[in-house]
Amino acid sequence: MLSNPAATDGDRPQVRPQAEGWKQQTTEDGRPLLQFKQPRVAQPKTHLADLTLAERQAKVAELGLPAFRAKQLSTHYFTHFTSDPDRMTDLPKDAREKLVAEMMPPLLTEVRRLTTDNGDTIKFLWRLFDGALVESVLMRYPGRVTLCVSSQAGCGMNCPFCATGQNGLTRNMSTAEIVEQVVRANEVIAEGALGGLRKDGGHNAERVTNIVFMGMGEPLANYKRVIASVRRMVDPAPEGLGMSARHITVSTVGLVPAINRLAEEGIPVTFALSLHAPDDELRDELIPVNSRWKADEAIDAAYNYFVKTGRRVSIEYALIKDMNDHAWRADLLGKKLNARGRGWVHVNPIPLNPTPGSIWTSSEPDVTDEFINRLEAAGIPTTLRDTRGKEIDGACGQLAAEGDEEPDGAVTEAGGHTGAGTSGTIDIRG
Repeated sequence: MLSNPAATDGDRPQVRPQAEGWKQQTTEDGRPLLQFKQPRVAQPKTHLADLTLAERQAKVAELGLPAFRAKQLSTHYFTHFTSDPDRMTDLPKDAREKLVAEMMPPLLTEVRRLTTDNGDTIKFLWRLFDGALVESVLMRYPGRVTLCVSSQAGCGMNCPFCATGQNGLTRNMSTAEIVEQVVRANEVIAEGALGGLRKDGGHNAERVTNIVFMGMGEPLANYKRVIASVRRMVDPAPEGLGMSARHITVSTVGLVPAINRLAEEGIPVTFALSLHAPDDELRDELIPVNSRWKADEAIDAAYNYFVKTGRRVSIEYALIKDMNDHAWRADLLGKKLNARGRGWVHVNPIPLNPTPGSIWTSSEPDVTDEFINRLEAAGIPTTLRDTRGKEIDGACGQLAAEGDEEPDGAVTEAGGHTGAGTSGTIDIRG
């Protein structure tokens, strides 16, 4: 496909993907290393968010307390967003410490919090129980609040543009560790720390309304725990957070069997495929998992998700200057999507955060416009994705979880770039 006539793009060069400032892990035959299973490492202690309400009740009974205490604990955690026993005044005073210690072991320790100048975006750096570092990004929009959550410490997909994947996969996050990011974000909102409030009397969300699994890690490589966390998010309070599944987006770089499995779950989440190239020759280099499941297989699985659920699919496409932004690629993408039908898909081109001197930089405005115009001419609904958090390296793909520079709890207005040659917004990650 890379030999397509260049006349349509004014003989623009074809830039090849390559890791900058770090060395990709490779197999003995020189292929990018893919890690689908986590190393044999310890998981955190079981937390009530790992359990269904019935399982919590059974565990509380094992502790010698009435089962209804599990519902009270759940209300404190999922409704009041607290694990502080001193705030649980409806529990027996002599039992609070024991219940919290057994049912709510510590999960996330805040290491650093970076906030944009206008206060509407916060990036959190969390330390897990074993010292692993992960990040999440909280963003306020008019009428809604979105949290970009991590699902793994590190990532095994080894994409060359992604800061997160530089060191490979440390481990999968537990169900409760994923959920805890939402609970802690809700606590921050309740404290009034997320700015950017409307001044016109319009609606401001008082808690996280939207979740995107576009932080650190490949969500579908941690399938069971991610699905369990989604169920905990949508379970009615106090069993869960009572969120809408339609406001939860699960993304993947293209793990086809897991996409098909997700389609059978019966949870109407929004599904997003991080495609970034419609042709296999480029995508093999850009998204190493394409060597396992090709672009057409990933698109077929995305279409199958639409067929099974009736939910329109999102195609995420990072526009990278002279690498994947050629007009003929827009035409090819439109052709492939339309070959499966009409009305089933929406494309989100994503401007990369420019890095001086890097091959990983954003497309020129006229090239971006041409790419979008080609898709729209093909009848593909297309929306240029809003960018958030660039000044604090909060764009997904910038999440590298470097934690040595700030003391615990420090609040900073801007951070340094976390990964050479990386960036993007919302879904640039391996």
